[in-house]
Amino acid sequence: MPTDIASTPDELFETFVNAQTFKTILHSFDELCRSIRLDRKTVGYGKRSLYKVLTSRLPSWKSKSLWSKIDKRGAQKEYENGNACADMKVCIVGAGPVGLRLAIECALLGARCIVVEKRDRFSRHNVLHLWPYIITDLRNLGAKVFYGKFATGQIDHISIRQLQCILLKIALILGVEIYQNVTFIDAIEPISTQHGWRAQFKPENHPIVSTYEFSVLIGADGRRNSLHGFQHKEFRGKLAIGITCNYINHQTREEQNFEEISGVAKIYNPQFFNELQQQTSIDLENIVYYKNDTHYFVMTAKKQSLLDKHVILQDFPDAARLLARDNVNFMKLCNFACEAAQFATKSSPQFAFEFAVS
Repeated sequence: MPTDIASTPDELFETFVNAQTFKTILHSFDELCRSIRLDRKTVGYGKRSLYKVLTSRLPSWKSKSLWSKIDKRGAQKEYENGNACADMKVCIVGAGPVGLRLAIECALLGARCIVVEKRDRFSRHNVLHLWPYIITDLRNLGAKVFYGKFATGQIDHISIRQLQCILLKIALILGVEIYQNVTFIDAIEPISTQHGWRAQFKPENHPIVSTYEFSVLIGADGRRNSLHGFQHKEFRGKLAIGITCNYINHQTREEQNFEEISGVAKIYNPQFFNELQQQTSIDLENIVYYKNDTHYFVMTAKKQSLLDKHVILQDFPDAARLLARDNVNFMKLCNFACEAAQFATKSSPQFAFEFAVS
């Protein structure tokens, strides 16, 4: 990914702001730091040291608008001006929204923070509903600088991929070290009181993380939490069969006119669901539709409807057996979801939803 050597720091900052993939965000930030002669080893770790140098060397109006947001947030008394956790070294496993937001908080507190992520791309197009306090939190961290459509008007949702891009950029600016294609294996206890905890990673000979000693280890890699020694609990209630799907958004005029459904349940709008069942034989309990980078649908289907439409081949009392891969007709499942999506959006007969493949 070569960069024009004549690019100015302001132009490189703009490239960083607009980058939309894991790799290009990391690369453009490295290029930006090189252009202003910002060497992490020279400026040190923790205490927001990298951020302080970065802000002093990038005085453009656009960067200043971001610095003012972060400075205001960082001035909260709990952070003690970036000294509250200045002696801590943190290792976070997972660069999802939770891991990256935790990393930002650690950096604001003044800790040195490393994030390891086994993947090298952000590919989760599922859409998250954002509660008002989350919108406020992200807006105060400068999210709108990186994503102009953030929380515009009545929009209160965002794709996981887009959220990761925003949080990754903020984390990098605050000095968080982020390493892709690194898999956490296990924690290694200190060999003496003079040493800290370490971890085993793949690749084993990584120049930074393989020798990094930390005082705090956080597992933020979801339900497959790779930190050993913690009990996993799963709570199951009444059977609810959820179907989640993403379709390509071609941004056509017809698609632009599709109305979002922030969440509707059968008990509150029986007419919608009765008409759906009459026209398609699809029986749903609820449906959500958000329009973002993709057309994102979540729907809860009645088991009998899935059996009647031959999506589920045989009925079993055990949920795992009922929904096992060999008991689901994948093509009929796709048709089931597409029919529901077409009804919900009132799309024309000529319009065809295409599944988005990461």
